[in-house]
Amino acid sequence: MNAPSYIGRFAPTPSGYLHFGSLVAALASYLDARAVGGRWLLRIEDLDPPREVPGAQDAILKTLETYGFEWDGELVRQSQRHAEYAALIERLLDQGLAYACTCSRKQLEGYHGIYPGFCREAGHATHDAAIRLRVPNAAYHFNDRVQGEYRQHLNQEVGDFVIRRRDGLFAYQLAVVLDDAWQGITDVVRGADLLDSTPRQLYLQELLGLPQPRYLHVPLILQPDGHKLGKSYRSPPLPADQATALLIRGLHALGQRVPSELEEARAPELLSWATRHWDAGLIPCRRTLDEAQLR
Repeated sequence: MNAPSYIGRFAPTPSGYLHFGSLVAALASYLDARAVGGRWLLRIEDLDPPREVPGAQDAILKTLETYGFEWDGELVRQSQRHAEYAALIERLLDQGLAYACTCSRKQLEGYHGIYPGFCREAGHATHDAAIRLRVPNAAYHFNDRVQGEYRQHLNQEVGDFVIRRRDGLFAYQLAVVLDDAWQGITDVVRGADLLDSTPRQLYLQELLGLPQPRYLHVPLILQPDGHKLGKSYRSPPLPADQATALLIRGLHALGQRVPSELEEARAPELLSWATRHWDAGLIPCRRTLDEAQLR
């Protein structure tokens, strides 16, 4: 595989600082791209301003630089892409592929996250309503490079899903599909918490006539209490003075064998070695890993 045939990306959300779990995802996506001479893009997924932590965007960029990551091209922010998302939603509404939904969370309690289709034929106005995409009565499946085959029946396991929230904010599923295609992403490397989102994205890609990237979902890092190591649990920011140690821990989480002589290496030197020795086949075929076991 040569450089033009691989374009990867890292797409953090600024709802908090980078934590060890997001470092593992960044590391995997970076090494998978660089190992084959591919490009690695950076996209800030700032779709939800109310949840954004002030200063988080700058802190994310600073941490990536401190930890030795270098991205290609200009930084993209999803907040600059609202016009494209809005135009696509109007198109889907005009084609009858999407519709307005006024259901409250209380109305949907007891349906285990599967939308029952209450508003599918209601003909509600789009003002003060969520917009849902109609899904087919079909299963979508793909072969993940680490997790193996994953299959999901959209109608039975998800139902029509939201592409614009009732408060007017655009949904992740729509934005990520449009932006990956716009940026020419060939390979998506991310955390296993997004594994069950992928069939929805495959359907959108099919619906819009967009290419399907290859997917690789790395294990999630769990805290000792069993919670996902993430921003919603106020995970601590990554300390600048522990870059090498945490990169090594991240490599261990990804199954990579780091020689002891690199324990004192600077971050760029360590990433250079890891790029030359990257083997995605060593990533554990698991959905989760216990953070305490990686210390």
